[in-house]
Amino acid sequence: MHPAPLYLDHAATTALSAPVRAAMLAALDAEFGNPSSRHPLGARARELVEGARAALAKAVGAARADVVFTSGGTEANNLALLGLTRAAKAGPVPTGEAQVLVGPTEHPSVRAAAEALAREGFHVERMRLDAEGQLDVAHAATRIGPGTRVVAQMLVNNEFGTRYDVERLARAVAARGGPTTHLHIDAVQALGKLSLDVTALFEAPGVSGSLALSAHKVHGPKGAGALVFARGARRPAPLVFGGGQEGDLRPGTENVPGIVGFGRAAADATRDLAGDFAALERARFGFERAVAAALPSARVLVPYAAPAERERARTSPHVLSLQVPGAPAEVWLHHLEAEGVFASAGSACQAHSKNLSPALLALGLDDEAARHVLRFSFAPETTEADCERAAQALATVAAQLARL
Repeated sequence: MHPAPLYLDHAATTALSAPVRAAMLAALDAEFGNPSSRHPLGARARELVEGARAALAKAVGAARADVVFTSGGTEANNLALLGLTRAAKAGPVPTGEAQVLVGPTEHPSVRAAAEALAREGFHVERMRLDAEGQLDVAHAATRIGPGTRVVAQMLVNNEFGTRYDVERLARAVAARGGPTTHLHIDAVQALGKLSLDVTALFEAPGVSGSLALSAHKVHGPKGAGALVFARGARRPAPLVFGGGQEGDLRPGTENVPGIVGFGRAAADATRDLAGDFAALERARFGFERAVAAALPSARVLVPYAAPAERERARTSPHVLSLQVPGAPAEVWLHHLEAEGVFASAGSACQAHSKNLSPALLALGLDDEAARHVLRFSFAPETTEADCERAAQALATVAAQLARL
């Protein structure tokens, strides 16, 4: 008899919630019109899209007109990097400045877009981490200048949970950047876990800025995301062309059910941030304690702050990377699956690549150590019993592998 599945891969994707499913079914069935049509069915579909836009804007402190729906976080990141870099007026770049500056642990959708810009001839540089694994903002500031077009940095690391100091980076961009410099934040792993406010993040230091968001990380549908701008921020050049939807930035008939689902998911995910965060902390602490008892040879890469230090915590509790002994991570995953526990080895978007995670290497791991890292990620509904079961499964797998 197979054990009941225990899903601990919420950073990869989350299950669709019942309220989101119900809202999407209504948009699929009764409200099937094209939002660009002028008849009542089209007008109703347009109302649904705009209602979802208002809900997402409220969730992140933005104006409704500053929300652009996309097919997901990947497209939002690409639109920001490629579109904003290309949209800036061409000109010589002073020595010692980067035209495009990207974080050292970015998602593949940011790294690949930056590499594409480098092939187009733009001067692209990568920021670095400091000795504590935080973003080295002081060094980044030396690479920012009036000729810098885009600075791109994730808010919460999708592999080991570090919460980067993007507020300090925003102040550095404001102090050293020029009128066409834009700060783009990949906030995909932050929605529903941290309080997001584009006004507080970008407007106080006076920075042109944007956030990338994704629905399926917060119990919404796959294939729905958004690029959210701060008020008055620069707009990118579009990557595709068509009928002018989404302010000409993302033309094509809108994915109404996906957008509706995203709006509902975002509203639900931000309704009780404090309560959900406390639940994630309980899961995180419970898992770390259980693993320490069941498998002391494993090492948490970025331990979470003790309760007394929560105000200084620079880690989101929902993602944990565990360096395991002996066999590579892929072998551990297959054995854990037999125990009914589902986790991952790094970013899901990198799962089909044989390359080592640049994020793990930037953290200071060598090639061999990076091959032995499992990622566990939690949801507010993850219980202490779940954590105990996962830790015991790790101990069981360790014993199995030791006999091979």
